[in-house]
Amino acid sequence: MSYEEQLKLLFEENRALKEIIKNLESRIIELEDLLRKATINKNSGNSSKPPSTDMFKPKPNQSLRVPSGKKSGGQPGHKGFTLNMVDVADEVVELNPAHCCKCGCSLDTAESHFEDKRQEFDIPPTQVKVKEYRRNSKKCPNCGHHQDVDFPKDITNYTQYGHNVETIVTYLSVYQYISYQRLKKCLKHFFKLDISEGTITNILIRMADKSKPKYDEIKTTILQSKQVGSDETSVKVNGKKHWIWVWQTKNATYLEAMDNRGSQAIDSVFPDGLVNSILNTDRWAAQLKTLSAGFQMCISHLFRDLNYIEQVDKIDWATRLKALFIKGIELKELQSEYSKAHPLVMHLEQELDILLKEEIPKNSYRKTYNLQKSLVNHRDGIFTFLYNEETPPDNNGSERAIRNAKVKQKVSGQFKSGQQVFCILRSVIDTAIKVGDDVFSAIFNIATVKMAE
Repeated sequence: MSYEEQLKLLFEENRALKEIIKNLESRIIELEDLLRKATINKNSGNSSKPPSTDMFKPKPNQSLRVPSGKKSGGQPGHKGFTLNMVDVADEVVELNPAHCCKCGCSLDTAESHFEDKRQEFDIPPTQVKVKEYRRNSKKCPNCGHHQDVDFPKDITNYTQYGHNVETIVTYLSVYQYISYQRLKKCLKHFFKLDISEGTITNILIRMADKSKPKYDEIKTTILQSKQVGSDETSVKVNGKKHWIWVWQTKNATYLEAMDNRGSQAIDSVFPDGLVNSILNTDRWAAQLKTLSAGFQMCISHLFRDLNYIEQVDKIDWATRLKALFIKGIELKELQSEYSKAHPLVMHLEQELDILLKEEIPKNSYRKTYNLQKSLVNHRDGIFTFLYNEETPPDNNGSERAIRNAKVKQKVSGQFKSGQQVFCILRSVIDTAIKVGDDVFSAIFNIATVKMAE
């Protein structure tokens, strides 16, 4: 082989090797990017995962909240609260000196003079009070007829528990999340009352039945409301996944237990939709299918999605959209309601349109591309809160309402049954809280409801 031929062969080989190196370098860059994205874990700051999943992980430092500049704790002028004395005590203990500490003389017959007082607040030992109803008869002196009398309508068994017991069981189980086993121990320790778990179940079922009219009234309130927030969360029922749904307003909370998370669950509760309401929700497809007067997608959810995109795709599109959302929220706080023609609102809408029309390379920024496509499909539900005074920019009210079901499970464990009983009673309790009623009194009022025969 001649020198020229060898040189040509080496040249071709060198060019082939350079091409291989170029492809390998490109592949390395691609794999490094995939590895970087794979190491970015989702948490409560960049997804819809709850804060409880952030254990042993750095806390997310991005928030929609604007710093107030105030120090933590009580602010200047804040009125503190302490245990105050009562004017008339239930028991008075007179403390008198027995002898003079200077000369040792007895002071038994000496006149006493009031110096000072202190009060101790305590709870006396409690015990069950048994009320016996005796049904008697009398003979009529006129005609000789033996006339008897009926028991009170709510006394239906030979032995039964009263309204206070029903109230305490419901309060501790549904409001304080205490499990049946520990509730049984509490009743025995505090009241010397030995109640079985089966009886606790029956009490709660009976209380749910009594609550049904109020529960239906809450549902009607939701249907008639101009602004409704909705969310859902998974729960375990005998080891199987179920869901608890919530629809809530400023003054009402309505919970339903379902065995599915699809739109058929919503249709079974509101077959005609929520035609009077602006519906606050996340981007869950089943929620967005609900027939309503309009939608508001939760900006807090979108903000967390954008945090994740910033970390994964490293594209300023997400940063610019976050800044736009913050402007909208600040605008909401400055003035509660705008017309569509307001210059500030129009400017925000125009900026949003520009971002949604911006070309995002699908192959390079898949997460960003998918979110942009979703926002384009639901464009009308992004800045709804700027045009409606009652519409908040987030769905935090629904998340707070649904959280009680998760806390119940964390404290008491999974539902064996009774998930709908919990939903009925908790709906009544949470609605009472929203309108400013005392929880214990609200539950007692349920207990005293007379059931229809």
